[in-house]
Amino acid sequence: MAKTTGLGKGLGALIDTDHINASGSSSISEVDLNLISTNTNQPRTYFDQEAMEELASSIRELGVISPVTLRKNNDGTYLIIAGERRYRASKMVGLKSIPAYIRTAADEQVMEMALIENIQREDLNAIEIALSFYRLMEEYKLTQERLSERVGKKRATIANYLRLLKLPAEIQMGIKDKKIDMGHARAILGLSEPVAQLQLYELILKHDYSVRKVEDLVRLYSNTGAFEKSVSVKPKINLEEYNELQSRLQKVLNANVKFSSDAKGKGKILIPFKNDDDLLRIMELFDNIDIN
Repeated sequence: MAKTTGLGKGLGALIDTDHINASGSSSISEVDLNLISTNTNQPRTYFDQEAMEELASSIRELGVISPVTLRKNNDGTYLIIAGERRYRASKMVGLKSIPAYIRTAADEQVMEMALIENIQREDLNAIEIALSFYRLMEEYKLTQERLSERVGKKRATIANYLRLLKLPAEIQMGIKDKKIDMGHARAILGLSEPVAQLQLYELILKHDYSVRKVEDLVRLYSNTGAFEKSVSVKPKINLEEYNELQSRLQKVLNANVKFSSDAKGKGKILIPFKNDDDLLRIMELFDNIDIN
């Protein structure tokens, strides 16, 4: 059973939820934890165990400072709209009840309120936000423009989040696990090939590249098809080998063969001939030349 106290102004005092049209008490009620169930459609999908233990320790010492937000069901039970971490941590420390705001909201509104509350608190990772946007659009047939109005985010912001869902699953997991941030992910999206995206993702993890470096690598790959600049390796021929090759050619061709090259190794071989007959002789030699 929920006991009511006269404190607080509810979720609406924390964020703008006027567009949701949800109604409910602005006072805080103490609700039995056994009457509360989690929301399977809530945006958060990952709960860091260490962070949960820290929250539980804080609740053990100070109690639940910020009330959770619940929806009362027809059967007298409650569904969590916002505050599942506080609910879980309260159960961890053995509390019997938790302070809560009670709201009246339809299923769509519950999901919107949970999403907005978590975004405002910056509790969700980029993939969780992207999936929530996608589900709202799919389940309630919302356009990006309409969703923008409902959640108070620019359409371009929503579009950027939704693009993350086009990345390979391994990269999406990397975003969820905070191995890379959204800036890295947006840069990776500059590549259209999943194989190249995964290669770049591995390079980021290996070298801890900044977002700017990743953007540079995307441009390089777009221009060259590789993440590294090609370096031509010129053969190293020492002076003794150079002279020996020249001597062999002079002997085989019976001509005063000359070599020349610049500092970069670029050069030419000059084979002089005395007349047309001498040229024909040299050409015939080339047909069966063997300088070994």
